[in-house]
Amino acid sequence: MTCGGGQVLFIEKGNYGDVKLDGLAVATMGQSPAGKTMMESFGNWNFAYYYIDEKAKPEQRKALEAIAGKVLTPGASKKTETRYAPITRKIEGKEHKISIGHYGTFHGHLVEGGMGGAPKIVNPPGADPLHHQYEQGRTTKMTYNDADQNWSWSNSNYMLGTFSVDNIQYEKFVAGLAQKMAGMKNETSPEKK
Repeated sequence: MTCGGGQVLFIEKGNYGDVKLDGLAVATMGQSPAGKTMMESFGNWNFAYYYIDEKAKPEQRKALEAIAGKVLTPGASKKTETRYAPITRKIEGKEHKISIGHYGTFHGHLVEGGMGGAPKIVNPPGADPLHHQYEQGRTTKMTYNDADQNWSWSNSNYMLGTFSVDNIQYEKFVAGLAQKMAGMKNETSPEKK
């Protein structure tokens, strides 16, 4: 069994260097190899495809692709491709409806927590500056038709987060992650005698 899914960033206000990105979106979809989680197989995913908002101008497309490659799934797979598609989001009542052109859809809603409101997940394993806190939900429907896939799921995880992030936060995160990974590698390597 594989683990797969995606994420979509809707940029309310933002820039990449001097390139304004207000109102644009970028998405990614990926899948782990059979029998492996996304975290333990990072770097060896079956695929990690990027979807760039088709209404972006050429310089904005380059900026969105750079962001996808740096913060969404950096180095997750050797099999990557980029597509340009309309990326939309509508919220109707409690239902969130996201589409990535003809490639895929996410329809989901936040679930009720034990004491009211949606449950908040804070600092989960693998958290980065984008995924350090989010509200938990469930999919009503998720589809994906690309990368030789034909997904149609329901009742899987749906997460919603709002954040502000900059390159300095990511530089600190990447430096800290590199130290953790080096430490883990040293712990698991056999001692030389």
